Amino acid sequence: MKLKDKNIRKITRVGKTSLAVTLPKEMANELGWREKQRVVLKRIKGGIVIRDFRNK
Repeated sequence: MKLKDKNIRKITRVGKTSLAVTLPKEMANELGWREKQRVVLKRIKGGIVIRDFRNK
């Protein structure tokens, strides 16, 4: 599997009203992110930015 293909993800339904996208484990490790960590979503033109809650 090519690296660029590994970073292609599907949006999945979680519960009745939420959607989720999984992150590759390697990417989460590089960022130092852990399970249940708080993040901030910011809407930008054409997508979203996900950032650590502590780094505003």
